[in-house]
Amino acid sequence: MDRPFAITLGVGSSLANKTGSWRTERPVYTNLLPPCVNACPAGEQIQQWLYQAEDGGYERAWRQIMADNPFPAIMGRVCYRPCETACNRGQLDESVGINSVERFLGDEAIRHGWTVPVTAHKTGKRVLVVGAGPAGLAAAYHLILLGHDVTIRDQGAAAGGMMRYGIPEYRLGRAVLDAEIQRILDMGVTLELESRVGDVAEAMRAGGFDAVFLGVGAHIGQRTYIPAGDSARILDAVTVLRETQGDTRPFLGRRVAVYGGGNTALDVARTAKRLGTSDPVVVYRRTRDRMPAHDFEVAEAIEEGVRMNWLSTVAHAGEQSITIERMELDDAGFPQPTGEFEELDVDALVLAIGQVSDLALVEGAGDVEVSDATVVVDDHMMTGHPGIFAGGDMVRSDRTVTAAVGHAKRAARHMDAWLRSGSYDEPAQPELASYDKLNTWYYSDAPKQHRPKLDAARRVSTFDEVVSGLDEATALFEARRCLSCGNCFECDNCYGVCPDNAITKLGPGLGYEIDYDYCKGCDLCVAECPAGAISTVPEQS
Repeated sequence: MDRPFAITLGVGSSLANKTGSWRTERPVYTNLLPPCVNACPAGEQIQQWLYQAEDGGYERAWRQIMADNPFPAIMGRVCYRPCETACNRGQLDESVGINSVERFLGDEAIRHGWTVPVTAHKTGKRVLVVGAGPAGLAAAYHLILLGHDVTIRDQGAAAGGMMRYGIPEYRLGRAVLDAEIQRILDMGVTLELESRVGDVAEAMRAGGFDAVFLGVGAHIGQRTYIPAGDSARILDAVTVLRETQGDTRPFLGRRVAVYGGGNTALDVARTAKRLGTSDPVVVYRRTRDRMPAHDFEVAEAIEEGVRMNWLSTVAHAGEQSITIERMELDDAGFPQPTGEFEELDVDALVLAIGQVSDLALVEGAGDVEVSDATVVVDDHMMTGHPGIFAGGDMVRSDRTVTAAVGHAKRAARHMDAWLRSGSYDEPAQPELASYDKLNTWYYSDAPKQHRPKLDAARRVSTFDEVVSGLDEATALFEARRCLSCGNCFECDNCYGVCPDNAITKLGPGLGYEIDYDYCKGCDLCVAECPAGAISTVPEQS
């Protein structure tokens, strides 16, 4: 490389200009773990696909998502966005709208009909997947890409599991759900609906399957004892949401109380409003700040006219009313009864206090351990029965679509290794790119682009999606707000500030190289790297 400033005052030869001996530390380019990637339960390479989307490479970005998650359009609607909570930009102004960009890319794929080719050689191995929910479908997707023959069996009349029967249409339009499921089926996955698996070990033997993935969702609503009169209408949330998907929607009455504090409770209350209930109320025994439902779900429910009755528990249910007892939190934050009671006029009480999976199918497999109504799996997502793996709601974890997809991907990779009589080693994670490693003075103001919503008055009379997607211009802008935490994005800062011309540009996408013969270890490149992608290491003697 030509070095126009290689001759300095008082130096008689270019050899004398070499400065490597001056250093006690040397700068090195690093690849750190972005906090968004670290927080993603599905393990998406978020920073990578945002970078690809920044220049309009939408299909490339979509394919990067699809390497980990087959549901970008679905995820862009239902994921609770832990990546955005972790996003470093949130400490600068507002987090990057990762979920908004993912939805845009997913919708683009559906609009253009993008597909994922299956190019792996057939292994001859047959895998049974039980359950056509997010975990089962994602497992089938990854397994078919790995060359295995996959059959899904589900007792329902349509695929989707809790994505179809537990998430209301105003959050997830059914055309989007159907499109992303059909893409997986078109890859060669066999789907057998209304096909209940009563004994998984027997089904494995009888069908000649080499391995099984269990992805049975939590479709059974939990009950609790509530003293009630003979005519009291007490329903469970899962049943109400499932029946809402049918041709004949349930009649709940004009006044409905929902007992619980999770997202499902809010889904039921908001659904009741759309079904004609004029006064839905959520009864929860703690305060709002202790409610497990996400803040934006609570805010949207209140906007739609759902009342919140905090610090309350249901003491008795009658034909046209319920009795609630006021609670107070003790020093440890647990609700305690006060002996103060109040009557609420209601036509129905819906219990939304949790769901469990039907685990009868593992009873015949004595080496499948069950604990606290969940199946026990090891670090490879395998149960105690060789070849039977499990994930999603039926194992102990967060019960979200994103977590289920992450389980499925991990299980598929370990299943593939097990079927090939090998092992899969999970890659080591690099150091986290925390906010203190960034040099944020280089980043300009770029206000977050928020997705438009239906007016509250329009929401309550329709199951149309409440939240719309970003258009191309705003999605592109939002992708460009990414700080590229911990990884070089070739901004040329290091190249421009180096006083010794010790940095060589290797070409687009290839980064830079440091010539240590000329680098004197001044650390200007470290101080001026916006992404914190350069660090120093002690000079070796």
